[in-house]
Amino acid sequence: MRFTPKISAQKLYLAAVVAASGLLIGYMVWRESVAEAGPRPLSLKEIPFDGAQAYEYLKQICDLGPRVSGSKGMQAQQKLLLEHFGEFGADATLQPFKVRHPRDGSAVPMANLIARWRPELTDRILLCAHYDTRPFPDRDRVDPQGVFLGANDGGSGVALLMELARHIPELRGDVGVDFVLFDGEELVYGENDEYFLGSTYFARDYVANPPHGAYRWAVLLDMVADADLKIPQELNSLRWPNTRPLVESIWTTAKKLGVREFIARRGPDLRDDHLPLHDIAKLPACDIIDFDYPAWHTRGDTPERCSALSLAKVGWVIHEWLKAEVAKPRRR
Repeated sequence: MRFTPKISAQKLYLAAVVAASGLLIGYMVWRESVAEAGPRPLSLKEIPFDGAQAYEYLKQICDLGPRVSGSKGMQAQQKLLLEHFGEFGADATLQPFKVRHPRDGSAVPMANLIARWRPELTDRILLCAHYDTRPFPDRDRVDPQGVFLGANDGGSGVALLMELARHIPELRGDVGVDFVLFDGEELVYGENDEYFLGSTYFARDYVANPPHGAYRWAVLLDMVADADLKIPQELNSLRWPNTRPLVESIWTTAKKLGVREFIARRGPDLRDDHLPLHDIAKLPACDIIDFDYPAWHTRGDTPERCSALSLAKVGWVIHEWLKAEVAKPRRR
């Protein structure tokens, strides 16, 4: 036999109030904890940018081997990319120049690769990356003279732009888009060798021979495929008055999409290809980069250290930001 006590209506009401209050408090605590944790992680299938295909492009690039300036690997990459961007409707050309080799003084043939969509438009946006690899993995503790593939540092920005290219013809608006891949970002054998050869040449030519159109913004993509992706706001990009609005608009886009790897806080002060674009060409240029990458300048910078999901997240943010920018009225 089970004993069931009698309960008054007043006690039942009080019990219901207490229970409801407990549920409300519990919900508020849960909501606060979720807000502190940020949006939930995104999966590859949820993102409308094909990170898996971008990752395949990354592996395809690395299969060419090292892409040091002037090397056969670089020449093979140039052929691949000219054909690729041409397939998606770009006017793709090389911008050749020569530099002196930092060790033996010989002439090194270099070329920036420029892909332009709707070149007749005068209001334009520039997306760029470097596509050369460092001669050696100089930070490798075991073999600093070994083979450097440069999957993340040299390949990731290129792979992302290869996938983004298929979306450019779909953009609606009166803004043209250019991709520029810089050669000679780090044809560097020692501490005193010069960096940013391709972006410096491009910036100087932009000033000396003004193009048909002017750039509204310039966005540099460098080291964006780290499997442990974290992208703070690079300090130069953030503190330059003409570039800060660009940084804020991209990170705002990431927040709206729930891509929490774009972290709205100050990152390191980095020297990269955006410096010549800003200092010489006077362009508002920002650097999207995850510099916290343990395999940087080592033999470990291989596709296995990179992530299709990371490429998808960065590509999605850039594509959505670009769609919004292209749709804006022409700047006067």
